[in-house]
Amino acid sequence: MRVLIISDVHANLEALKALSENGDQLWVLGDLVNYGPDPAAVIELVRRMATVVVRGNHDHAVGFDEDPRCSPRFRRMAEETRRYTLSVLSQADRRFLRELPVTATCQIGGVRFHLSHALPSDPLYPYCGPDSERWVQEAERLETDVLLTGHTHLPFVREISGRLVVNPGSLGQAKHGRPEACYAVWEDGRIELHSVPYQVEDSVEKIRALPLSAEVREDLIAVLRGGRAPMSGFIP
Repeated sequence: MRVLIISDVHANLEALKALSENGDQLWVLGDLVNYGPDPAAVIELVRRMATVVVRGNHDHAVGFDEDPRCSPRFRRMAEETRRYTLSVLSQADRRFLRELPVTATCQIGGVRFHLSHALPSDPLYPYCGPDSERWVQEAERLETDVLLTGHTHLPFVREISGRLVVNPGSLGQAKHGRPEACYAVWEDGRIELHSVPYQVEDSVEKIRALPLSAEVREDLIAVLRGGRAPMSGFIP
């Protein structure tokens, strides 16, 4: 069984289309929308391709018209793109986002997986990087073998008490220093982190055409081109 695992697509259709590897299943760890120019197309493609999808904080914010609770540096980007996203999504799209589960469990060949966007105990909002001690508490609390998480846009694999904590990174808004689409692959009992180039400048041109303030457009473009946040240390 070969499973492709993605997170934080953020309405970046070019990045999603760059995921050309074949897999038996596709698991999505949330944040299909916001920040990017193609939320409806991304939702439609994910609905057709994905086996399992969990809800991220931006999916929740758009689905329920609520605050995604971003940091000050990202708050204006999130709010302006949320208004745009709400203007182009159908009611069916928003209902799809609202009805996504906040956690999911899967099993392959006796290996148990737990999927959530952030922490399993608080699936939408806490920002915990690769070295956070909160992962120790979460891994020891859960009856699972592999804990899959997103939200930080930082890919990592960490072993804790015989369990794996895996973040595939962000497919659509990388923040690990390279403008690539990041994802993970589970196959034959092994997890690997992957990344692939995509047509970043096509996404940039779409962002330039969005009805956003000039400052927000340039910040979004800087993140895509640089593969990192304009300022470090903030919740995406």
